[in-house]
Amino acid sequence: MPKSQAAKELAAKQKAEAKAAKERRKNSDNPKDWGTWKQLVETYKMTRKVDPKVLWWAIGGFVVPFVIFAVVGLFIKPWWMYAVVGVFAGAAGAMWLFSRRARTAMYTRFKGQPGSGEVALAQLDKKQWSSTPVIAINRHQDVVHRALGPAGIVLVAEGGGNGVRQLLAAEKHRHEQVAFGVPVITYLMGEGNGQVPLEQLGKTIKKLPKTLSAAQIAETKSRLRALDAMRPRMPMPKGPMPTSAKGARSAMRGR
Repeated sequence: MPKSQAAKELAAKQKAEAKAAKERRKNSDNPKDWGTWKQLVETYKMTRKVDPKVLWWAIGGFVVPFVIFAVVGLFIKPWWMYAVVGVFAGAAGAMWLFSRRARTAMYTRFKGQPGSGEVALAQLDKKQWSSTPVIAINRHQDVVHRALGPAGIVLVAEGGGNGVRQLLAAEKHRHEQVAFGVPVITYLMGEGNGQVPLEQLGKTIKKLPKTLSAAQIAETKSRLRALDAMRPRMPMPKGPMPTSAKGARSAMRGR
C-alpha cells in the first residue's frame, strides 16, 4: 500500500474515532465526560428544584457589584475602566452566590438519604484529601465512609441506633491496627447530640490540625489499600446518589 494512502486511511480512522468519542461524551451521563457548560446547566437544574430563587440570587450577585463600580465610575475617570471592573466583579459575585446556593441545595436534597456522607466528603480539596465511600455496611444499612488527608484518617458513620456506633467502633479498631500512629478521627453524622450535620461535616474536617506530610499520607494510603483488599465485597446502600449530584459536585469544584 502506498505510504500516502496509508496516511490518509490513518487520518480518516483517527477522525472517525474522535467523532465517535465526541458523540459518546455528548450523550454520556457520566459527569467526567461533560464540559464545564453542561456541568453548570445540570447544577442549575438540580439546584432550582430545591431553591427556585437561585436565579434571582445569582442576578443580584452580578447587579450589586456592577452598580457599585458603575457609580464610582461616574465620579472617578475613566468611567469605562470601572464599568469593566464591575462586569468582572459582578460575574465573580454571581458565581460565588450561585455556588453557595447550589451547595446548600445539594445538602438539603440529599440529607437523610443513605450514603449522603459522600456528598460532604466530595467537597474536600482533592489535592489534599482522598475519600472512599461506604467502606463498611451492616444489615441495617448503616455505613462508614473514609477520608485520608493531612489530619489523618477520618471515618464518618451514618445511620441510626446502636448498630452504627458499633460499626464505627469496629472500623476505628481495624484502622488503628494498620495506621501505626496515624490519627484515626471518627464522626457520627446526624442531628443529635454529639453528631455532625451533613452540611457541617466538610467544614469540621477542614478545621482539623494538619499532622501528616505528603509522604506519610502516601504510605498510609498503601496500608489502607491492603486493608481494603482483605474485605469481602459489600453491597452499596439503597438509594445510590443520582448522577446529577455527581455533576453538581464537579461543577462546584471546577474541572
